[in-house]
Amino acid sequence: MHKNQLFVATTKGSSAVQHQRAEQYYDKKYLNLLSEQFPTSQAVYTEIINLQAILNLPKATEHFMSDVHGEAEAFEHILNNCSGVIRERVRAIFRHELTATEQDDLCTLIYYPREKLSFMDEKDNEWYYNTLLQLVRIARHLSSIYTRSKVRKALPQPYAYIIDELLRASSIGEESRHDYHVHIIESIIATGSANDFIVSLSALIKRLAVDHLHIVGDLFDRGAHADKIIDRLMSYHSLDIQWGNHDICWMGAAAGSDACIASVVRNNIRYNSYELLERSYGISLRELALFAEKTYRADDVITPINKAIAVMLFKLEGQLIKRSPDFAMTDRLFLDKMDLTAGTVQVGGKTYDLITTDFPTIDPTDPYALCAEERDIMQGLRKSFRESERLQKHINFLYEHGSLYLTYNNNLLLHGCIPLHLYGSFRPVTCAGRHYACKEYVDFCEPIARRAWHEHDQAALDWMWYLWCGKYSPLSGRVVKTFERSFIADKSSWVEPQDAYYNLTESSHVCERILAEFGLVGPHCHIINGHTPVKTIKGEKPLRAQGKLLVIDGGFCKAYHAKTGIAGYTLIASAYGMRIKAHRPFQGVTYALVNNADIESDDDSFEREEKLLKIANTDIGASIATRIEALEALLFAYRMGEIAEH
Repeated sequence: MHKNQLFVATTKGSSAVQHQRAEQYYDKKYLNLLSEQFPTSQAVYTEIINLQAILNLPKATEHFMSDVHGEAEAFEHILNNCSGVIRERVRAIFRHELTATEQDDLCTLIYYPREKLSFMDEKDNEWYYNTLLQLVRIARHLSSIYTRSKVRKALPQPYAYIIDELLRASSIGEESRHDYHVHIIESIIATGSANDFIVSLSALIKRLAVDHLHIVGDLFDRGAHADKIIDRLMSYHSLDIQWGNHDICWMGAAAGSDACIASVVRNNIRYNSYELLERSYGISLRELALFAEKTYRADDVITPINKAIAVMLFKLEGQLIKRSPDFAMTDRLFLDKMDLTAGTVQVGGKTYDLITTDFPTIDPTDPYALCAEERDIMQGLRKSFRESERLQKHINFLYEHGSLYLTYNNNLLLHGCIPLHLYGSFRPVTCAGRHYACKEYVDFCEPIARRAWHEHDQAALDWMWYLWCGKYSPLSGRVVKTFERSFIADKSSWVEPQDAYYNLTESSHVCERILAEFGLVGPHCHIINGHTPVKTIKGEKPLRAQGKLLVIDGGFCKAYHAKTGIAGYTLIASAYGMRIKAHRPFQGVTYALVNNADIESDDDSFEREEKLLKIANTDIGASIATRIEALEALLFAYRMGEIAEH
């Protein structure tokens, strides 16, 4: 039966349904536009058949990562091994053919093909032949869940045609095609291009292993190479980013917020990440360093440069808090509460000893005013942040591919929290004279963040600072004790009270109420958070509220490993269900090459699907279904003569 006849046969008797859909979509202007793309019934049939076929393909793998914090090497490794997906596929294909050591060798080759090839001893033709066959088998296995069109688009150039031929599997008994593949591989080896092919096939395998990447916040700070991470993401095939509080601070700094600039500089000095600012982004700290050395005591408990930027930050924060009554943060004003003669400060109605009284730039009559030299330094820093070409390019990428939150395949992706009252109701936050809560609140915040980038008005820039560290910021959700941690020795003052969200979301009912606000209802809906390291050493779990809340703070930051007991979590969602992966610390690429060492992972399959999930079960599937309905409406219009075929 001809495919046109087949379509008519399978849809015969469904004219009422088609008519209903036609009525739903019947907009003459829209259908006329659609007809330009599909000018005949034949073209419509073909597209409907194609889309229906796609709906029945298995759901491709999603990879979730969070809180990378500048740890580029560990990030690259987890990106390369796809949180263990590559190793799983190698094991599934070769478990009866290769030893564990041989499987490890193959995995490391896929992760780091150029480095592994350079590291290995001289390789003979037999090794190349077997390795190329193995890589082709893995690529063929992974490509089976995609359309051939999508696979072809993913093929690395300039070997796309040859790899496409190799991916076409031979049926049993098709000796001619098998011989064809053998001769192709033998020719690859004979021409001396085997290394390039191995690199290309490895890239394809990693591309096919994960269809889409989610970064649930915090690329910046602590680690030294956020720039390398963003460079890598800019070349990634498909991703989205949910801004973290550290990201938003850098975004505010790049947009021109003085308070965010001072925060970024302080953080990088604190974590000794001068290279990121000065070498990667060309932001010189020379003027700040010279000012600090001549202004502050060298023999104090705090280094001059740390003290200089901290004082400037607290002055700028004070100015911002005073001009932003909606933030309700006057309790964070401390420069006017210091008694330098007594060496004390009033915090929360309690008197604490200061660790230093060396504050020569603070005017007791106007403690939040910058002195002339501080103003000059801030002007220079602002100019550097605004004119750093590479930084501006990176931040623009975050804006283009990011958002405060995302709903995707029944999941709410949000770095921080939804502010809640202690008794569980949504906490309203005053913004521009109105109260906003839950989804309405984060929907209010995001356009302001974009306005700060495009328009640079002071109110929007101030909001960027609030989103970074405000008590009720959806990206922070805690009282950030920067002043106390800088100038008070008593660590009881350092405790940072968190929003009730972080305790109340242990309840599935609370999570379900939040999800419902975002239009997510059903047993397979989840909140996916980063932001708060999971202290497994204290018995904390990433899976909470009967599986409704997943906390996947990546724990990449080396400073956290002692506190958490692991190197964080990532999440894999595939056609088979969802799995949280717990990782051990990465010991470096060299160690991985020498020892075939991977990041060890513990697998926690917490949600397994009884039936294989298909694209029809995803957001993309819903979009395709809508497209099909529109095409059926066009087909109906053609049949009724309401639109003429071209």
